[in-house]
Amino acid sequence: MSGYVFAIVLCVAVVGWLFYLLRTRRIREKYAGIWIALAVGVMILGIFPHLALWLSGLVGVKTPVNLIFAMAFVVLLAVCIQLSAEVSNLEEETRTLAEEIALVRLEVKCIDARESGSSDQPASAPAGPYEPGPTPGPAAGPGPTPGPAAGPAPTPGPAAGPAPTPGPATGPGATRDGSSR
Repeated sequence: MSGYVFAIVLCVAVVGWLFYLLRTRRIREKYAGIWIALAVGVMILGIFPHLALWLSGLVGVKTPVNLIFAMAFVVLLAVCIQLSAEVSNLEEETRTLAEEIALVRLEVKCIDARESGSSDQPASAPAGPYEPGPTPGPAAGPGPTPGPAAGPAPTPGPAAGPAPTPGPATGPGATRDGSSR
């Protein structure tokens, strides 16, 4: 089997594999289109090898293989740059989502603290726009309000109130809001 026939068979196999990846939604259309166009270009060079000679003479490269390697280098460089841009976008989205989740968890913690009637609201939790912050207990005198670390943490006992209802996720390592640690 000559090198040209091998290149053609390999390109047909790659295009078939790309269509399989598209059907199973393992690759997006914008990426598959680039790879299919590249495989078709290599297949055309395999079918018409004199086209590579003509292109190398047109560009001024003495050996067609050097032109093919240079083109492959440029294509791989473009793919690396494009993938780096995609990774940067995904990192930004991940950071934004993590911040939003942290804010939602804080809000849920504040709501839980208000519903349970407890004044052990987190220090960093701001009061709502129309709700006052936590009030000092009866033993507090004039002066600054003590923070959560002013006294020993209360230990929940049997009379500490109703037990929390299990969330969607139960078992070891599950938190109250359903996420795992």
